Amino acid sequence: MGDPTAPPVSELAAATLKDSVPPSAKSLMDSFTDRVLVRTILSRPGGGADLAGLRVPICGLVQTGRVQGKGAFAFLEVNDGSCAADLQVMVEATVADLSTLVPTGTCVHVVGMLKVPPKLGAKQKVELHVEEVLHVGALADPAKYPLPNTNHPKKKPTPEYLRDWTHLRPRIKEFAAVIRIRDELGEATRKFFREEHGFVHVDTGIITTSDCEGAGKMFQVTTLLRKDEKQEKELPLAASPAPAKIDYSKDFFGQAAYLSVSGQLHLETLACAGHKVFTVGPTFRAEQSHTSRHLAEFRMVEAEIPNADLEQDMKCAEAYVKYMCQWLLDKCHDDMQLMAEHDKGCIARLKLVASTPFIRLSYTEAVQLLEDAVKHGKKKFEKKVEWGIDLASEHERYLTEVIFQKPVIVYNYPKGIKAFYMRLNDDSKTVAAMDVLVPKVGELIGGSQREERYEVLQQRMLEMGLPLEPYEKYLDLRRYGTMKHAGFGLGFERMVLFSTGIDNIRDVIPFPRYPGRADL
Repeated sequence: MGDPTAPPVSELAAATLKDSVPPSAKSLMDSFTDRVLVRTILSRPGGGADLAGLRVPICGLVQTGRVQGKGAFAFLEVNDGSCAADLQVMVEATVADLSTLVPTGTCVHVVGMLKVPPKLGAKQKVELHVEEVLHVGALADPAKYPLPNTNHPKKKPTPEYLRDWTHLRPRIKEFAAVIRIRDELGEATRKFFREEHGFVHVDTGIITTSDCEGAGKMFQVTTLLRKDEKQEKELPLAASPAPAKIDYSKDFFGQAAYLSVSGQLHLETLACAGHKVFTVGPTFRAEQSHTSRHLAEFRMVEAEIPNADLEQDMKCAEAYVKYMCQWLLDKCHDDMQLMAEHDKGCIARLKLVASTPFIRLSYTEAVQLLEDAVKHGKKKFEKKVEWGIDLASEHERYLTEVIFQKPVIVYNYPKGIKAFYMRLNDDSKTVAAMDVLVPKVGELIGGSQREERYEVLQQRMLEMGLPLEPYEKYLDLRRYGTMKHAGFGLGFERMVLFSTGIDNIRDVIPFPRYPGRADL
Protein backbone atom coordinates (compact mmCIF):
# COMPACT_ATOMS: atom_id res chain seq x y z
CA MET A 1 0.00 0.00 0.00
CA GLY A 2 1.16 3.51 -0.71
CA ASP A 3 1.61 6.30 1.80
CA PRO A 4 -1.89 7.74 2.41
CA THR A 5 -0.34 11.13 3.18
CA ALA A 6 1.49 11.32 -0.13
CA PRO A 7 -0.05 13.32 -2.97
CA PRO A 8 -1.17 11.13 -5.88
CA VAL A 9 0.35 11.35 -9.33
CA SER A 10 -1.94 13.69 -11.22
CA GLU A 11 -3.27 12.80 -14.64
CA LEU A 12 -1.66 15.99 -15.93
CA ALA A 13 1.74 14.97 -14.54
CA ALA A 14 1.45 11.50 -16.04
CA ALA A 15 0.53 12.95 -19.40
CA THR A 16 3.37 15.44 -19.14
CA LEU A 17 5.81 12.62 -18.49
CA LYS A 18 4.59 10.62 -21.46
CA ASP A 19 4.66 13.54 -23.85
CA SER A 20 7.78 15.31 -22.64
CA VAL A 21 10.31 12.50 -22.60
CA PRO A 22 12.19 12.70 -25.92
CA PRO A 23 12.64 9.59 -28.10
CA SER A 24 16.32 9.39 -27.16
CA ALA A 25 15.37 9.13 -23.48
CA LYS A 26 12.58 6.63 -24.13
CA SER A 27 15.19 4.15 -25.30
CA LEU A 28 16.74 4.38 -21.83
CA MET A 29 13.49 3.85 -19.96
CA ASP A 30 13.27 0.88 -17.63
CA SER A 31 10.93 -1.87 -18.81
CA PHE A 32 7.40 -1.63 -17.37
CA THR A 33 8.15 1.43 -15.20
CA ASP A 34 8.08 5.20 -15.67
CA ARG A 35 11.71 5.82 -14.91
CA VAL A 36 15.28 5.62 -16.13
CA LEU A 37 17.45 3.60 -13.78
CA VAL A 38 20.33 5.37 -12.07
CA ARG A 39 22.56 2.51 -13.23
CA THR A 40 21.60 3.22 -16.84
CA ILE A 41 22.80 6.80 -16.43
CA LEU A 42 25.92 6.43 -14.31
CA SER A 43 27.31 3.21 -15.81
CA ARG A 44 27.83 4.75 -19.23
CA PRO A 45 31.32 5.62 -20.47
CA GLY A 46 32.19 9.01 -19.00
CA GLY A 47 29.78 8.53 -16.11
CA GLY A 48 26.75 9.63 -18.12
CA ALA A 49 28.11 13.04 -19.12
CA ASP A 50 27.16 12.24 -22.73
CA LEU A 51 23.50 12.36 -21.66
CA ALA A 52 23.72 16.02 -20.61
CA GLY A 53 20.81 17.95 -22.06
CA LEU A 54 18.46 14.95 -21.96
CA ARG A 55 15.17 15.13 -20.06
CA VAL A 56 14.58 11.94 -18.03
CA PRO A 57 12.41 10.69 -15.16
CA ILE A 58 13.90 8.87 -12.14
CA CYS A 59 12.34 7.32 -9.06
CA GLY A 60 14.15 6.33 -5.89
CA LEU A 61 14.76 6.90 -2.20
CA VAL A 62 16.55 9.91 -0.76
CA GLN A 63 19.72 8.81 1.00
CA THR A 64 20.64 12.31 2.12
CA GLY A 65 19.14 15.72 1.49
CA ARG A 66 20.29 19.22 2.30
CA VAL A 67 18.67 22.63 1.74
CA GLN A 68 21.07 25.34 0.56
CA GLY A 69 21.08 28.84 -0.86
CA LYS A 70 19.07 30.16 2.10
CA GLY A 71 16.21 27.83 1.22
CA ALA A 72 16.33 28.48 -2.52
CA PHE A 73 17.20 24.91 -3.54
CA ALA A 74 18.10 21.47 -2.22
CA PHE A 75 20.50 18.71 -3.18
CA LEU A 76 19.31 15.13 -2.87
CA GLU A 77 21.33 11.95 -3.15
CA VAL A 78 18.87 9.46 -4.70
CA ASN A 79 19.34 5.71 -4.96
CA ASP A 80 16.91 3.40 -6.77
CA GLY A 81 18.50 0.06 -5.88
CA SER A 82 19.88 -0.55 -9.38
CA CYS A 83 23.50 0.15 -8.41
CA ALA A 84 25.70 1.19 -5.53
CA ALA A 85 26.00 4.83 -6.62
CA ASP A 86 23.56 7.65 -5.90
CA LEU A 87 22.45 10.23 -8.45
CA GLN A 88 22.75 13.83 -7.30
CA VAL A 89 19.46 15.65 -7.81
CA MET A 90 18.97 19.42 -7.53
CA VAL A 91 15.49 20.81 -6.78
CA GLU A 92 14.57 24.47 -6.60
CA ALA A 93 12.06 25.77 -4.07
CA THR A 94 9.90 27.08 -6.91
CA VAL A 95 9.36 23.52 -8.09
CA ALA A 96 8.44 21.77 -4.82
CA ASP A 97 8.22 22.09 -1.06
CA LEU A 98 11.80 21.24 -0.15
CA SER A 99 10.95 20.29 3.43
CA THR A 100 9.06 17.21 2.22
CA LEU A 101 11.90 16.07 -0.05
CA VAL A 102 15.06 16.20 2.06
CA PRO A 103 14.37 13.67 4.87
CA THR A 104 16.29 10.41 4.47
CA GLY A 105 13.94 7.67 3.26
CA THR A 106 11.63 9.91 1.22
CA CYS A 107 10.57 8.40 -2.12
CA VAL A 108 10.71 10.83 -5.03
CA HIS A 109 9.56 10.42 -8.63
CA VAL A 110 10.81 13.40 -10.62
CA VAL A 111 11.49 14.55 -14.15
CA GLY A 112 14.44 16.76 -14.92
CA MET A 113 17.30 17.74 -17.17
CA LEU A 114 20.65 15.96 -16.92
CA LYS A 115 23.46 18.49 -16.67
CA VAL A 116 27.21 18.43 -16.14
CA PRO A 117 27.97 19.77 -12.63
CA PRO A 118 29.48 23.26 -12.72
CA LYS A 119 32.16 22.29 -10.19
CA LEU A 120 35.29 20.87 -11.79
CA GLY A 121 36.37 17.50 -10.47
CA ALA A 122 32.92 16.66 -9.17
CA LYS A 123 32.48 13.06 -8.00
CA GLN A 124 29.66 12.52 -10.47
CA LYS A 125 29.92 13.56 -14.08
CA VAL A 126 26.24 14.34 -14.39
CA GLU A 127 23.40 15.47 -12.12
CA LEU A 128 19.65 15.90 -12.51
CA HIS A 129 18.00 19.33 -12.31
CA VAL A 130 14.35 18.74 -11.46
CA GLU A 131 11.67 20.40 -13.55
CA GLU A 132 8.63 18.50 -12.26
CA VAL A 133 7.87 16.45 -9.17
CA LEU A 134 5.45 13.67 -10.07
CA HIS A 135 5.24 11.98 -6.69
CA VAL A 136 6.59 12.34 -3.17
CA GLY A 137 6.33 9.40 -0.78
CA ALA A 138 6.80 11.59 2.27
CA LEU A 139 7.61 10.22 5.71
CA ALA A 140 4.76 10.34 8.18
CA ASP A 141 7.22 11.43 10.88
CA PRO A 142 10.83 11.94 9.74
CA ALA A 143 12.02 12.07 13.35
CA LYS A 144 10.88 8.47 13.88
CA TYR A 145 12.40 7.04 10.71
CA PRO A 146 14.48 4.11 12.03
CA LEU A 147 17.24 4.29 9.42
CA PRO A 148 19.58 7.24 9.97
CA ASN A 149 21.62 9.07 7.36
CA THR A 150 23.17 6.02 5.70
CA ASN A 151 25.78 8.05 3.81
CA HIS A 152 27.25 9.35 7.07
CA PRO A 153 29.89 6.86 8.30
CA LYS A 154 29.36 7.78 11.95
CA LYS A 155 25.59 7.27 11.71
CA LYS A 156 25.51 3.95 9.90
CA PRO A 157 23.28 1.47 11.73
CA THR A 158 24.92 -1.71 12.99
CA PRO A 159 24.11 -5.10 11.44
CA GLU A 160 22.56 -6.17 14.75
CA TYR A 161 20.25 -3.15 14.72
CA LEU A 162 19.22 -3.76 11.11
CA ARG A 163 18.15 -7.34 11.88
CA ASP A 164 15.27 -5.81 13.83
CA TRP A 165 14.22 -3.94 10.69
CA THR A 166 14.40 -6.63 8.00
CA HIS A 167 11.55 -4.97 6.09
CA LEU A 168 13.54 -1.73 5.78
CA ARG A 169 17.03 -3.22 5.55
CA PRO A 170 17.00 -3.41 1.70
CA ARG A 171 17.10 0.41 1.70
CA ILE A 172 20.64 0.32 3.07
CA LYS A 173 23.08 0.57 0.15
CA GLU A 174 25.42 -2.10 1.48
CA PHE A 175 22.58 -4.56 1.89
CA ALA A 176 21.20 -3.69 -1.55
CA ALA A 177 24.66 -4.50 -2.91
CA VAL A 178 24.52 -7.87 -1.14
CA ILE A 179 21.20 -8.60 -2.86
CA ARG A 180 22.71 -7.82 -6.27
CA ILE A 181 25.79 -9.93 -5.48
CA ARG A 182 23.51 -12.83 -4.50
CA ASP A 183 21.71 -12.43 -7.82
CA GLU A 184 24.97 -12.50 -9.76
CA LEU A 185 26.16 -15.59 -7.90
CA GLY A 186 22.87 -17.26 -8.77
CA GLU A 187 23.32 -16.33 -12.41
CA ALA A 188 26.90 -17.62 -12.36
CA THR A 189 25.64 -20.89 -10.89
CA ARG A 190 23.12 -21.41 -13.69
CA LYS A 191 25.67 -20.41 -16.30
CA PHE A 192 28.35 -22.76 -14.94
CA PHE A 193 26.19 -25.84 -14.62
CA ARG A 194 23.73 -25.49 -17.50
CA GLU A 195 25.58 -23.66 -20.23
CA GLU A 196 29.20 -24.49 -19.52
CA HIS A 197 28.89 -28.12 -18.43
CA GLY A 198 25.54 -29.48 -19.56
CA PHE A 199 23.88 -30.10 -16.21
CA VAL A 200 20.08 -30.18 -15.96
CA HIS A 201 18.38 -28.10 -13.28
CA VAL A 202 15.96 -30.07 -11.09
CA ASP A 203 13.54 -28.88 -8.41
CA THR A 204 13.83 -31.37 -5.57
CA GLY A 205 11.14 -31.76 -2.92
CA ILE A 206 11.02 -29.42 0.06
CA ILE A 207 8.84 -31.85 2.00
CA THR A 208 10.45 -35.22 2.64
CA THR A 209 9.99 -38.36 4.73
CA SER A 210 13.67 -39.20 5.17
CA ASP A 211 16.67 -37.54 6.80
CA CYS A 212 19.47 -37.32 4.25
CA GLU A 213 22.14 -36.75 6.88
CA GLY A 214 20.83 -39.22 9.45
CA ALA A 215 21.11 -36.53 12.11
CA GLY A 216 17.42 -36.11 12.96
CA LYS A 217 17.56 -32.31 13.40
CA MET A 218 14.62 -31.57 11.14
CA PHE A 219 11.52 -29.37 11.14
CA GLN A 220 8.35 -31.43 11.14
CA VAL A 221 5.48 -30.85 8.71
CA THR A 222 2.08 -31.83 10.04
CA THR A 223 -1.61 -30.92 9.95
CA LEU A 224 -2.41 -32.77 13.17
CA LEU A 225 -2.02 -29.64 15.27
CA ARG A 226 -4.37 -27.41 13.32
CA LYS A 227 -7.61 -26.25 14.91
CA ASP A 228 -10.91 -27.93 14.22
CA GLU A 229 -12.80 -25.39 12.10
CA LYS A 230 -16.19 -26.28 13.63
CA GLN A 231 -15.22 -26.60 17.29
CA GLU A 232 -12.56 -23.84 17.19
CA LYS A 233 -10.28 -25.79 19.46
CA GLU A 234 -7.18 -27.85 18.98
CA LEU A 235 -7.68 -31.49 18.22
CA PRO A 236 -6.99 -33.83 21.17
CA LEU A 237 -3.88 -35.19 19.48
CA ALA A 238 -2.22 -31.79 19.70
CA ALA A 239 -2.28 -31.91 23.48
CA SER A 240 -0.59 -35.30 23.69
CA PRO A 241 2.70 -34.98 25.62
CA ALA A 242 4.11 -38.18 24.18
CA PRO A 243 5.23 -37.92 20.52
CA ALA A 244 5.47 -41.72 20.39
CA LYS A 245 1.68 -41.93 20.60
CA ILE A 246 1.09 -39.81 17.52
CA ASP A 247 -0.69 -41.75 14.80
CA TYR A 248 0.90 -40.39 11.63
CA SER A 249 -1.41 -42.49 9.48
CA LYS A 250 -3.96 -39.78 10.21
CA ASP A 251 -1.61 -37.02 9.12
CA PHE A 252 -1.79 -35.34 5.72
CA PHE A 253 0.82 -37.58 4.08
CA GLY A 254 -0.06 -40.70 6.03
CA GLN A 255 3.37 -40.75 7.67
CA ALA A 256 5.80 -38.42 9.43
CA ALA A 257 7.04 -35.68 7.11
CA TYR A 258 9.72 -33.01 7.44
CA LEU A 259 11.31 -30.03 5.73
CA SER A 260 14.25 -31.19 3.68
CA VAL A 261 17.82 -30.87 4.93
CA SER A 262 19.17 -31.69 1.46
CA GLY A 263 18.04 -32.54 -2.05
CA GLN A 264 20.88 -35.00 -2.48
CA LEU A 265 18.91 -38.25 -2.26
CA HIS A 266 16.50 -36.95 -4.89
CA LEU A 267 19.37 -35.92 -7.17
CA GLU A 268 20.92 -39.34 -6.83
CA THR A 269 17.83 -40.95 -8.35
CA LEU A 270 18.46 -38.94 -11.50
CA ALA A 271 22.23 -39.38 -11.47
CA CYS A 272 21.75 -43.15 -11.29
CA ALA A 273 19.78 -42.83 -14.53
CA GLY A 274 22.78 -41.09 -16.13
CA HIS A 275 21.70 -37.45 -15.74
CA LYS A 276 24.09 -34.67 -14.67
CA VAL A 277 21.86 -32.63 -12.38
CA PHE A 278 21.92 -29.72 -9.98
CA THR A 279 19.44 -27.92 -7.77
CA VAL A 280 19.28 -24.64 -5.88
CA GLY A 281 16.81 -25.12 -3.12
CA PRO A 282 15.84 -23.97 0.33
CA THR A 283 17.07 -26.34 2.99
CA PHE A 284 16.24 -26.42 6.67
CA ARG A 285 18.12 -27.42 9.83
CA ALA A 286 16.39 -27.38 13.23
CA GLU A 287 19.63 -26.84 15.11
CA GLN A 288 19.95 -24.53 18.12
CA SER A 289 22.97 -22.90 16.55
CA HIS A 290 23.89 -19.28 17.23
CA THR A 291 27.16 -19.12 15.30
CA SER A 292 27.99 -16.58 12.61
CA ARG A 293 27.94 -19.34 9.94
CA HIS A 294 24.60 -21.10 10.53
CA LEU A 295 20.97 -20.46 9.63
CA ALA A 296 17.80 -22.48 10.14
CA GLU A 297 16.80 -21.84 6.52
CA PHE A 298 19.32 -21.34 3.75
CA ARG A 299 19.99 -22.03 0.09
CA MET A 300 22.06 -25.00 -0.95
CA VAL A 301 23.51 -25.51 -4.42
CA GLU A 302 23.80 -29.26 -4.93
CA ALA A 303 25.18 -31.15 -7.90
CA GLU A 304 25.28 -34.85 -8.69
CA ILE A 305 27.55 -36.34 -11.35
CA PRO A 306 27.00 -39.85 -12.77
CA ASN A 307 30.01 -42.09 -13.43
CA ALA A 308 32.23 -39.81 -11.34
CA ASP A 309 34.64 -40.56 -8.50
CA LEU A 310 35.99 -38.37 -5.70
CA GLU A 311 38.76 -36.91 -7.86
CA GLN A 312 36.30 -35.74 -10.50
CA ASP A 313 33.98 -34.44 -7.79
CA MET A 314 36.79 -32.29 -6.38
CA LYS A 315 37.64 -30.97 -9.85
CA CYS A 316 34.04 -29.89 -10.44
CA ALA A 317 33.73 -28.22 -7.03
CA GLU A 318 36.98 -26.29 -7.49
CA ALA A 319 36.03 -25.18 -10.99
CA TYR A 320 32.62 -23.99 -9.75
CA VAL A 321 34.07 -21.86 -6.94
CA LYS A 322 36.67 -20.34 -9.25
CA TYR A 323 33.99 -19.57 -11.83
CA MET A 324 31.84 -17.70 -9.31
CA CYS A 325 34.78 -15.64 -8.04
CA GLN A 326 35.77 -14.60 -11.55
CA TRP A 327 32.14 -13.83 -12.36
CA LEU A 328 31.92 -11.35 -9.49
CA LEU A 329 35.18 -9.72 -10.53
CA ASP A 330 33.83 -9.31 -14.06
CA LYS A 331 30.22 -8.37 -13.28
CA CYS A 332 30.13 -6.67 -9.85
CA HIS A 333 32.97 -4.16 -9.82
CA ASP A 334 31.04 -1.29 -8.21
CA ASP A 335 29.30 -3.46 -5.62
CA MET A 336 32.55 -5.18 -4.70
CA GLN A 337 34.23 -1.79 -4.35
CA LEU A 338 31.48 -0.87 -1.90
CA MET A 339 32.10 -4.09 0.03
CA ALA A 340 35.84 -3.29 0.05
CA GLU A 341 35.13 -0.15 2.10
CA HIS A 342 34.34 -2.50 5.01
CA ASP A 343 36.61 -5.44 4.19
CA LYS A 344 39.64 -4.27 2.23
CA GLY A 345 40.66 -7.84 1.44
CA CYS A 346 37.47 -9.06 -0.21
CA ILE A 347 38.48 -8.30 -3.81
CA ALA A 348 41.97 -9.70 -3.27
CA ARG A 349 40.41 -12.93 -1.95
CA LEU A 350 38.27 -13.28 -5.05
CA LYS A 351 41.29 -12.79 -7.28
CA LEU A 352 43.32 -15.28 -5.26
CA VAL A 353 40.67 -18.00 -5.42
CA ALA A 354 39.88 -17.38 -9.08
CA SER A 355 43.51 -17.72 -10.16
CA THR A 356 45.15 -20.15 -7.74
CA PRO A 357 45.05 -23.96 -7.76
CA PHE A 358 43.49 -25.30 -4.55
CA ILE A 359 45.69 -27.22 -2.13
CA ARG A 360 44.64 -30.85 -1.66
CA LEU A 361 45.55 -32.90 1.35
CA SER A 362 44.07 -35.86 3.18
CA TYR A 363 42.30 -35.49 6.49
CA THR A 364 45.20 -37.36 8.12
CA GLU A 365 47.70 -34.87 6.67
CA ALA A 366 45.55 -31.94 7.79
CA VAL A 367 45.36 -33.23 11.35
CA GLN A 368 49.12 -33.75 11.38
CA LEU A 369 49.71 -30.14 10.31
CA LEU A 370 47.36 -28.86 13.02
CA GLU A 371 48.97 -31.06 15.66
CA ASP A 372 52.41 -29.79 14.64
CA ALA A 373 51.20 -26.19 15.00
CA VAL A 374 50.07 -26.94 18.56
CA LYS A 375 53.21 -28.93 19.38
CA HIS A 376 55.54 -26.13 18.29
CA GLY A 377 53.53 -23.42 20.05
CA LYS A 378 52.35 -21.72 16.87
CA LYS A 379 48.66 -22.02 17.68
CA LYS A 380 46.38 -22.96 20.55
CA PHE A 381 42.95 -24.23 19.54
CA GLU A 382 39.84 -24.26 21.70
CA LYS A 383 38.95 -27.72 20.40
CA LYS A 384 41.63 -30.36 20.84
CA VAL A 385 43.15 -31.64 17.61
CA GLU A 386 43.30 -35.41 17.25
CA TRP A 387 42.57 -37.93 14.54
CA GLY A 388 38.86 -38.69 14.43
CA ILE A 389 37.47 -35.25 15.31
CA ASP A 390 35.26 -33.26 12.99
CA LEU A 391 37.39 -30.25 12.06
CA ALA A 392 36.07 -27.05 13.62
CA SER A 393 35.93 -23.66 11.95
CA GLU A 394 39.08 -22.56 13.80
CA HIS A 395 40.96 -25.54 12.35
CA GLU A 396 39.67 -24.94 8.84
CA ARG A 397 40.53 -21.26 8.89
CA TYR A 398 44.01 -21.93 10.26
CA LEU A 399 44.69 -24.23 7.33
CA THR A 400 43.43 -21.72 4.75
CA GLU A 401 44.48 -18.41 6.30
CA VAL A 402 47.77 -19.25 8.05
CA ILE A 403 49.38 -22.43 6.75
CA PHE A 404 48.49 -22.25 3.04
CA GLN A 405 46.85 -18.81 2.65
CA LYS A 406 44.62 -20.16 -0.10
CA PRO A 407 41.69 -22.59 -0.50
CA VAL A 408 42.24 -26.15 0.66
CA ILE A 409 40.38 -29.34 -0.19
CA VAL A 410 40.55 -31.91 2.61
CA TYR A 411 39.54 -35.45 1.64
CA ASN A 412 39.26 -39.01 3.01
CA TYR A 413 37.62 -38.29 6.36
CA PRO A 414 37.12 -40.84 9.16
CA LYS A 415 33.94 -42.80 8.50
CA GLY A 416 32.70 -42.21 12.04
CA ILE A 417 32.11 -38.48 11.48
CA LYS A 418 30.57 -38.67 8.03
CA ALA A 419 27.18 -39.68 6.62
CA PHE A 420 26.13 -43.23 5.74
CA TYR A 421 26.05 -42.67 1.97
CA MET A 422 29.75 -41.82 1.54
CA ARG A 423 31.83 -44.51 -0.16
CA LEU A 424 33.93 -46.61 2.19
CA ASN A 425 37.62 -46.58 1.27
CA ASP A 426 39.76 -49.71 1.07
CA ASP A 427 41.24 -49.02 4.52
CA SER A 428 37.73 -49.46 6.03
CA LYS A 429 38.52 -46.47 8.28
CA THR A 430 37.88 -43.55 5.99
CA VAL A 431 35.31 -42.55 3.38
CA ALA A 432 35.70 -40.82 0.01
CA ALA A 433 34.49 -37.47 1.33
CA MET A 434 35.85 -33.99 0.71
CA ASP A 435 35.37 -30.48 2.04
CA VAL A 436 36.39 -27.31 0.21
CA LEU A 437 37.75 -24.84 2.76
CA VAL A 438 38.25 -21.15 2.01
CA PRO A 439 39.72 -18.20 3.95
CA LYS A 440 37.32 -16.11 6.03
CA VAL A 441 34.62 -18.82 6.16
CA GLY A 442 36.15 -22.27 6.48
CA GLU A 443 33.97 -25.00 4.99
CA LEU A 444 32.25 -23.81 1.83
CA ILE A 445 31.48 -27.12 0.12
CA GLY A 446 30.94 -30.64 1.38
CA GLY A 447 30.82 -33.60 -0.97
CA SER A 448 31.68 -37.21 -1.56
CA GLN A 449 31.70 -40.15 -3.86
CA ARG A 450 28.52 -42.05 -3.03
CA GLU A 451 28.53 -45.64 -1.88
CA GLU A 452 27.21 -47.59 -4.87
CA ARG A 453 27.74 -51.10 -3.43
CA TYR A 454 24.47 -52.44 -2.02
CA GLU A 455 25.92 -54.70 0.67
CA VAL A 456 28.42 -52.11 1.89
CA LEU A 457 25.77 -49.39 2.02
CA GLN A 458 23.35 -51.58 3.91
CA GLN A 459 26.01 -52.55 6.42
CA ARG A 460 27.01 -48.90 6.95
CA MET A 461 23.39 -47.98 7.70
CA LEU A 462 23.03 -50.80 10.19
CA GLU A 463 26.28 -49.80 11.90
CA MET A 464 24.96 -46.26 12.31
CA GLY A 465 21.66 -47.49 13.73
CA LEU A 466 19.56 -46.25 10.83
CA PRO A 467 16.30 -48.06 10.02
CA LEU A 468 16.39 -49.57 6.53
CA GLU A 469 12.70 -49.21 5.73
CA PRO A 470 12.66 -45.42 5.13
CA TYR A 471 15.58 -45.82 2.72
CA GLU A 472 14.31 -48.78 0.70
CA LYS A 473 13.89 -46.64 -2.43
CA TYR A 474 17.43 -45.34 -1.96
CA LEU A 475 18.69 -48.90 -1.65
CA ASP A 476 16.79 -49.79 -4.82
CA LEU A 477 19.21 -47.57 -6.73
CA ARG A 478 21.90 -50.08 -5.76
CA ARG A 479 19.77 -53.20 -6.19
CA TYR A 480 18.64 -52.45 -9.71
CA GLY A 481 21.55 -51.47 -11.93
CA THR A 482 24.06 -49.38 -10.02
CA MET A 483 26.73 -46.96 -11.20
CA LYS A 484 29.35 -44.97 -9.39
CA HIS A 485 28.47 -41.33 -8.86
CA ALA A 486 29.56 -38.36 -6.78
CA GLY A 487 28.27 -34.96 -5.77
CA PHE A 488 28.56 -31.98 -3.47
CA GLY A 489 26.63 -29.20 -1.82
CA LEU A 490 27.64 -25.54 -1.50
CA GLY A 491 26.12 -23.33 1.16
CA PHE A 492 25.03 -20.37 -0.97
CA GLU A 493 24.98 -17.90 1.92
CA ARG A 494 28.49 -18.95 2.88
CA MET A 495 29.61 -18.11 -0.64
CA VAL A 496 28.06 -14.66 -0.25
CA LEU A 497 29.75 -14.37 3.15
CA PHE A 498 33.12 -15.25 1.65
CA SER A 499 32.65 -12.90 -1.32
CA THR A 500 31.54 -9.82 0.57
CA GLY A 501 33.63 -10.12 3.72
CA ILE A 502 30.56 -9.60 5.88
CA ASP A 503 31.01 -11.11 9.33
CA ASN A 504 27.66 -12.77 10.01
CA ILE A 505 25.64 -15.04 7.74
CA ARG A 506 22.42 -13.45 9.03
CA ASP A 507 23.37 -10.31 7.11
CA VAL A 508 23.72 -11.87 3.65
CA ILE A 509 20.16 -13.20 3.27
CA PRO A 510 17.06 -11.00 2.93
CA PHE A 511 14.99 -12.66 5.63
CA PRO A 512 17.19 -14.70 8.01
CA ARG A 513 15.69 -17.52 10.04
CA TYR A 514 17.56 -18.60 13.15
CA PRO A 515 16.60 -19.69 16.69
CA GLY A 516 14.03 -17.26 18.01
CA ARG A 517 13.63 -15.27 14.79
CA ALA A 518 11.44 -15.75 11.73
CA ASP A 519 10.39 -12.19 10.84
CA LEU A 520 8.00 -11.61 7.93
